[in-house]
This record gives sequence, structure tokens and C-alpha cells, in this order.
Amino acid sequence: MATLENAEKLREKANVTYNEAKAALEACEDDLLDAVIYLESQGKVKAPQSGGYYNSISGTLPDKGLEDVRPAYIENRGRSFSQLLRRTLRWCGVIISMGNRSSFEVRQGERVVTAIPVTILAILLLSSFWLVVPLMIIGFFFNFRYVFKGSELEKNALNRVIGSAAGVVDNIRQEISKERGK
Repeated sequence: MATLENAEKLREKANVTYNEAKAALEACEDDLLDAVIYLESQGKVKAPQSGGYYNSISGTLPDKGLEDVRPAYIENRGRSFSQLLRRTLRWCGVIISMGNRSSFEVRQGERVVTAIPVTILAILLLSSFWLVVPLMIIGFFFNFRYVFKGSELEKNALNRVIGSAAGVVDNIRQEISKERGK
């Protein structure tokens, strides 16, 4: 049921009758901003011209008027938490699927030592970063090379970065062998 205080605020801000304000608040479970949006959809209130804010602390519209209603709030109204959660989980599923179709290969010379899905590599990096990264760096010193394979990845850029890291390690190894030779 619409409160008298909110109906009066809405009536003043939206320049509508008390009955229209009360009906809008009842339709929107006494939420002022939703009621303004409801009145806009009914054509009883002009839509805002620019962005603004909704005072979530006091639950009131700003004193300036209805033109300060945040467009992003209007755009997202009607979306429940479960819908947003479902969308997020669907996006995660797409990312995991892409990772499963792409692989991370460990090579020594021309021989492929192992190949794992990129999803597994990501899990390993997230769970054991301080173990995986040093092992990969040590692998460079033992002539292991790493290559990303798969159509979803920007494999050329990733492989170029990994190749340049391997080049740095090769330079370090050559410097060490020069020092030993002296």
C-alpha cells in the first residue's frame, strides 16, 4: 500500500494528481523511482533529458526534479538478481568453453611434451601461481617452449610474447656460458 508521504512527494515532483500518484506507487510497491518510471510509461510524466542520481539513502528523488533520474537505473529496471546471475553464469560458461577448445602446449624442440586446455592452465595459475610461473621460467632454461593453440585465442600475440620471453632467457643463458668460458 502506498504511503501518504510518498504519494505526496510523487505528486509534487511529477505534477500529477494524488490519485495518479497513489495508483503508480501501488503498482510499484511504494518505490518512488519505479513509480516515476511507471508514470513515464503511461505518458503522464515527461522522460528526463539528462543523467542524474537517485538518493538511495533517503529513498527520495532529488529536489531538482525528475530530469535527474539516472538512465542506467531505468535501463536495468525489471531485471531480477536471478536474471543477472543467469547472464553472468552463461558468460562464464562461454569463456570456459573457449578455454576448453584452446590448448597450451609445452614443447622441447619439435616434440610436444604435453598439451593441456587453457582452462586448466588458468585454474593452475589462479590456485598455484607461485609454483607454476617459476616452473615455466625454469623450463625456459631447459629448452622448453610454450605455445598456445586454438582458434579463439589471439595466439599470434600470445605466442609472440612467450617467444620474446624465451629469447630473453636464451640471452641470459648465453651470457652465463660466456662467463664460464673465461
